[in-house]
Amino acid sequence: MRIVLTVPLAALLIAAAPPPTPQTLKLRAIVADVDILRLRADVSALVGFGTRHTLSSQTTPERGIGAALTWGEAEFTLYSRMCGNCLVTARPSTTVSGDRVPTPTKLTDVIAIQRGTERPNDVVIITGHIDSRVSDVMNATADAPGANDDGSGSAAVLETARVLSQHKFPGTIVYALLSGEEQGLYGGKLLADYAKAQGWNVVANLNNDIIGNSCGSDGVCDAKTVRVFSEGPRWQGREALAKAQRSLGGENDSPSRNISRFLDDLADRLAIGLDVRQIWRNDRFGRGGDHTEFLNAGFPAIRFSVAVENYNQQHQDLRTEKGVVYGDTIEAMDFAYLTKVVKLNAAALAALASAPPPPEPSVEGAVSTNTTVKWPLVREADHYVIKWRRTDLSQWRSETTVFVGAGPEVALISCIRSEVGPNRQRVGVDCSTAVTLHPIRVDDWVFGVSSISKDGWESPVASAVPGGAFKPYVAPPAAK
Repeated sequence: MRIVLTVPLAALLIAAAPPPTPQTLKLRAIVADVDILRLRADVSALVGFGTRHTLSSQTTPERGIGAALTWGEAEFTLYSRMCGNCLVTARPSTTVSGDRVPTPTKLTDVIAIQRGTERPNDVVIITGHIDSRVSDVMNATADAPGANDDGSGSAAVLETARVLSQHKFPGTIVYALLSGEEQGLYGGKLLADYAKAQGWNVVANLNNDIIGNSCGSDGVCDAKTVRVFSEGPRWQGREALAKAQRSLGGENDSPSRNISRFLDDLADRLAIGLDVRQIWRNDRFGRGGDHTEFLNAGFPAIRFSVAVENYNQQHQDLRTEKGVVYGDTIEAMDFAYLTKVVKLNAAALAALASAPPPPEPSVEGAVSTNTTVKWPLVREADHYVIKWRRTDLSQWRSETTVFVGAGPEVALISCIRSEVGPNRQRVGVDCSTAVTLHPIRVDDWVFGVSSISKDGWESPVASAVPGGAFKPYVAPPAAK
């Protein structure tokens, strides 16, 4: 007999804003160690390499992309020694060529891996691109300080590695300095391919690109907001998903969009004087960043960027014209603002690495006054939260939330026994569950489910829509 949990809508209570949870208090304590002076020192060191253009020297010890990458790797190694060798560094490399790389060139990323204590294959990745440029994208010799674009993001990667490596997390965190962004997002693709080759379950990529100024070229200033860019329908698998999405929805519920919502809520709870402005497009108008290559691979990814950009400092030769100073120099940065953005990154990485992976829900309820939400159980989850919102609302809301335990009140509708290992020595059991919400009509709502660990860490919501799962989309096998 199939048993379901019935939850009357009238039984849901609207509660007042609760006091900070133990998880929020722990995150606040962790991010308090983010150091504004270290961020300034890191950006200053990067600027000191003169140019970090992808086509600059890879062998000169004090100037060029090679020297910058070697310095970044040395910083990771230093932090690893401070935490008992808890970081493993690697240098994924490939050879690239294209419109902005006319001669085949070796491309290298430098990464540090902090392996999880319980779920080493569940991975969250922070990225910033270490390469820089001036007005002519092919000029590999002129001074290109790249303080904000993207010394700020590279400093965020290094400082989160320093801070978070002093703690342990169930999931794995990868800290990555990428090359080749200005020449065509090559470093992002290299790392996304590397993640696929490693078999990582990438829960999220947080890409930081231009996160260190608070005033724009028009004099508009905003030191209290950071923009988070996220795609709507998922790009990977879009053609296969299009028909189902037209019928069942999903235009505003990709995994990346739910990471954006997760970050918005997290920023509010941290109370660090920084708000998230969700920008619902993949990137700035007509522009791009390394997170796009993670999305192309099917991995959830977002981009952090400043609230107001200063275009006089981006992709500019160092010069002064008619009293206007051009060039991406450290003097134009706001390190107090950068510190807040880095704190949000560190908290997000810690929270995501502490929580179980999101589930993979689906819904049923056509021609019915009830809705049934189904999902395969997440082995690491202690319980779950089902959320739903009106289709014309942007955010998940607390008044439409129900906690679901993992005990006998939840029906296990199927279990599949699977033996694993070369000698079939260990047996795993994968189970699915179903919960019925009554009287809630499926037509009027978008539904989602999050996983919660025994110690209270909650994953981002996964929406019960076509393409809503956080794993890369795989088309079902064709019917015979």
